[in-house]
Amino acid sequence: MTDFPKVPEIINVHAAKTHLSRLLERAHAGEEIILAKGGKPYARLMPLEQKRPRRFGLLAGKIQLSEAENAELMRPLTDEELADWE
Repeated sequence: MTDFPKVPEIINVHAAKTHLSRLLERAHAGEEIILAKGGKPYARLMPLEQKRPRRFGLLAGKIQLSEAENAELMRPLTDEELADWE
């Protein structure tokens, strides 16, 4: 199952003024909020620091594959598989 990115909530400026503290807490927690003026997106409220990117190799040495599984993963791609990437 694919995890789709969360769609930012759109809040009008008047409501944002009323609930600014709550919106700031939500943004600080990582949520992105779009502020709208006249029904049109106007500004984006989001945290200053984004989540750190995942570290490559985090599970290195923790997953054991059989020789057959390793051979399947390391085999050259077929012409059909290569065509799918073009």
